[in-house]
Amino acid sequence: MRIAIDAMGGDYAPGEIVAGALLAREQLGLDVLLVGHPELVELELKKHNALGQIEVLAASEQVEMGEEPTAVRRKPHASIVVTMDAVKQGKADAAVAAGNTGAAMAAALLRLGRLPGIDRPAIGALMPTLTLGKRVLLLDAGANIDCRPRYLEQFALMGALYSRYALRVDQPRVGLLNIGEEPGKGNELVAEAYQLMSKNPNIPFAGNCEGRDVMTGQFDVVVCDGFMGNVLLKFAEGVGLVALQILKEELPRGLTGMIGTTVMQDNLRRVKNRMDYASYGGGLLLGVNGVCIIAHGSSKAQGIVSAIRLAKEALDNNVLGRIQEQL
Repeated sequence: MRIAIDAMGGDYAPGEIVAGALLAREQLGLDVLLVGHPELVELELKKHNALGQIEVLAASEQVEMGEEPTAVRRKPHASIVVTMDAVKQGKADAAVAAGNTGAAMAAALLRLGRLPGIDRPAIGALMPTLTLGKRVLLLDAGANIDCRPRYLEQFALMGALYSRYALRVDQPRVGLLNIGEEPGKGNELVAEAYQLMSKNPNIPFAGNCEGRDVMTGQFDVVVCDGFMGNVLLKFAEGVGLVALQILKEELPRGLTGMIGTTVMQDNLRRVKNRMDYASYGGGLLLGVNGVCIIAHGSSKAQGIVSAIRLAKEALDNNVLGRIQEQL
C-alpha cells in the first residue's frame, strides 16, 4: 500500500507533513510518496535522518491557501495536481492533502473524475460521539457550499455505504441536519431532500437530525450542505479545544486538584484523545474515482498520521469499489 502526500499543502507544510508521513510509515507499516519542491522536502527529511528512505516526487508549483480552486488549471505542476496524478497513474493507491480544500477537490475531479451517477463529490468527516469507539460521519463537510436536493440524496447514499463497509455499522442510521425533527421543518432545500431520501429504498433514512443530536450517537451518518457542514465541523472542533483548555486550567487548582490530576493522567489523556480533532484526520472525498483524503489545513504531524490511517482504512475495506458496485 502506498499513499501519495501533498507535502506543500497546509499551514505547517512541509515540516509537519513530512514528520507525519514518517510517523505513519513507522506506525502503520505502509509506504509513502512525498510530493513537492524536492529541495524543501529533502531538507525536512534530513532533519529526521530519513533522506533517501522515502521517494520524493517533484512538483515545481503549489496552490496557496487563499487561491481560488481554478488555480489547479493554471498550475498543472502544482503539488496537489501531481499528487492526484500519482493516484491516476498507479504510482500510489491513495492521496492525502492538507492544503486548499477547494483546490484539492478541483484537482481530484480534474485528474480522477467523478463516479457514474454522482453529480457532486462530498467530504465525509468523522466526528466523535458520546458512545466510546463510535464515530458519526458528517457530509458534506465543505466541498459544496450550494447544493440541490438530489445532491443531498446522493450524499446520503454514499454516506450509508461508507458507514456500512468502512465503519462496520450493520444498519447505519442516516439523518438530515435540520432545525427540528418534524418532517415539515426547514428550508426548501432540506424539505425537498427529506422527501427524496425518505422515498429512496437504498437509503436507511432515520429522519431529521437536530444540531444537538449530531454527536450523541443517535445517527451514524448526518447529511447537510457543505456550508452548514463546515460550520458545524469547525464549531465542534472549537468546543473541543475550549473544553480541553478548561480542564487543563481548572482541574489542577488547589492541593486536592494537583494530586487528583497527577493520579488521573491516563484518564485525562484518554479524554484528550476522544475530543482532539487531530485524532480524526479530516475526511474522505466521496464521489471521485479514487481514494482521496482531505486533511485539516491546520494539521500537524499527528493529524497527518490520522489522515493516512483514514486512507488505509478506505483501501483495506475497498470502500471505493463497494460504492462503485452499488451505484
